[in-house]
Amino acid sequence: MEVRVEKVEGIRGNVIAPPSKSYTHRAFIIASLAEGCSVIKNYLRAQDTLSTLKACGAFGVRIEENDKVTIHGSGEKLQTPKRVIDCENSGTTIRLISGIAALDGEVTLTGDASIQRRPMQPLLDALKQLGVEVYSTKGNGTLPIVMKGGNLKGGKVKIRGDISSQFISSLLILSPCVKDDVRITVTTPMKSKPYIDLTLDIMEKFGVKVENKNYREFFIKARQKYIAREYEIEGDYSSASYFLALAAMTHSEITVKNLFKETKQGDRKLLDILKKMGAEVTVRDREVTVKGAKLQGIRANLGDAPDLLPTVAALACKARGKTVIKNVEHARFKESDRIAACSSELSKFGVDMEEKKDGLAIYGTGRLTGARVNSVDKLGRADHRMAMALAVAGLAAEGETSIENAECVEISFPDFFNILRSLGIKVR
Repeated sequence: MEVRVEKVEGIRGNVIAPPSKSYTHRAFIIASLAEGCSVIKNYLRAQDTLSTLKACGAFGVRIEENDKVTIHGSGEKLQTPKRVIDCENSGTTIRLISGIAALDGEVTLTGDASIQRRPMQPLLDALKQLGVEVYSTKGNGTLPIVMKGGNLKGGKVKIRGDISSQFISSLLILSPCVKDDVRITVTTPMKSKPYIDLTLDIMEKFGVKVENKNYREFFIKARQKYIAREYEIEGDYSSASYFLALAAMTHSEITVKNLFKETKQGDRKLLDILKKMGAEVTVRDREVTVKGAKLQGIRANLGDAPDLLPTVAALACKARGKTVIKNVEHARFKESDRIAACSSELSKFGVDMEEKKDGLAIYGTGRLTGARVNSVDKLGRADHRMAMALAVAGLAAEGETSIENAECVEISFPDFFNILRSLGIKVR
């Protein structure tokens, strides 16, 4: 699908942030492990989260889906799937499901061509330390993977923290279900710490406590039980970022509702970035308003918020002066190599930039020119966050912008373009 947009200015309006994708994934998985029946309210219904829900169902968990999701927990007694579990394009699904897949029998996990390129070896090595027989069928640490579980011994586990926090979240969610205490040692500096905070938060809400020693070591006492509950998913700062950036870049004023002031989501960092760039930001209990202004280049460390890279890069293109985005090398292992994708596609708007090993240097002039851009990278990988960031950049650019393969927004934000239309923006 090709989407065309043109420059807008002076928008005034309100939007509602979709539910958090990260919380939705974790709620589905933990409720599937819990004892009793959980009700998940205000959940995100998108391709990624439905992949997780289908995977949970493949383990014999009874699920009822309508305006809310009712999950009849397994009490940690999962059934061996009858067939291969296809996690499609969801990296979060494959990494979080890999942990609980080790609880029973032989399981094969796979995904689409893009997901099959993403690294899994650190998680596979960690699961082996817990007593799981697991291997990559390609022999290179990527999907498909086969594991033979059911005999998890617990104990000490060492794992790197600089590739994906999802590996550690997967181990944390699994750990209460094994026979003995688990002690996870992180051997390299931790990236994306807020995602760990988010995992620990929802684990505690379902009854499991974890001792966190400065993100270097985690201790999980054995025989803790996840207890079913009613749980409401909060709004997603990642998805909201595109509308907040749009306001800042187009001299508009947009309020995004359903954003909790007190949140564990690391992408709340965008509010500080917007303030530093010169936008006016007002935070209330469950909403954020951004009023646009002339933006200035800044230095931004996105080590704990890699999903913000496309949004911040788009903002930097509109800002005047140099913006340096650093400490985000792990964004190269997302749906696409996002550093390379930002450099390739955003530069088409007439902006000079340098691709660094761990980020970007962007030389904004305050003026963008419409362009023909693509959400799919040179390796054929569609990236939903690139599609949305490119659309926002196009709305701040002179002339028409065409975004190819824009249908990939279905992965995390199916209503993205409809919400733009609700603000009076023409989307063709």
